[in-house]
Amino acid sequence: MDRLLYIGMTAAKHTELAQTTNAHNLANANTTGFRSDFYSLMSEQVNGGGLPTRINAIADMKISDYSQGTITTTGRPLDVAINGPGWFVVEAPEGGEALSRRGDFHLTTDGMLINGAGLPVMGDGGPLAVPEHDSLTIGADGTISIVPLGLGPESSVVVDRIKLVEADAEQLRKGEDGLLRLADGSEAKVSADIRLATSSLESSNVNTIEAMVNMIELARRYEMQVKVMSTAKTVDEAGAQLMRLE
Repeated sequence: MDRLLYIGMTAAKHTELAQTTNAHNLANANTTGFRSDFYSLMSEQVNGGGLPTRINAIADMKISDYSQGTITTTGRPLDVAINGPGWFVVEAPEGGEALSRRGDFHLTTDGMLINGAGLPVMGDGGPLAVPEHDSLTIGADGTISIVPLGLGPESSVVVDRIKLVEADAEQLRKGEDGLLRLADGSEAKVSADIRLATSSLESSNVNTIEAMVNMIELARRYEMQVKVMSTAKTVDEAGAQLMRLE
């Protein structure tokens, strides 16, 4: 009965992992620029005493869906969305640079440009700081221009350019903080070809209907796997009872 129990246990373990990942996707369905996740599984021989008759399914790595979300016009000057492939660069909480698609930018009281998660947005010259101004414009190439206080539109000056980079999706890994980095620890290549949709935001690419259906399917699958383990216990107890009768 150990094989039946082992199959049920292994399946239930990874179904629970899938449920957690699916719930995380649903929780971020309204997070700007969020990329949905899933885990890839691989088979691994169980080694030890006795014959090699067991194969274990293990979670290989977390993989993200990098397809683009829907771009919606907001009319807000500090909202920008990357139109096509590419990434914003932000300063990670523990330091260093990381990649994100969040374009819901804000200015702090001291003029620092941050995204909706409160992370500093990087420019070509480091974390972006914007002086006091009468108006601000973000260009399609990421340049930030302002009209200084008390001056007319003809006095518009370029402050900096939002750092926009390109990266091979196969080389990207998402951390526990939800930010992406290159697997080898290197920095992504700056690209002048990336274009922004200004006064717009990119939605999460989570398909909520699909995620809800998946949640129901996973719940039923988990229930079935628990029943398999319960059946294994019942059969084992019945076998032990027969042995006692002999």
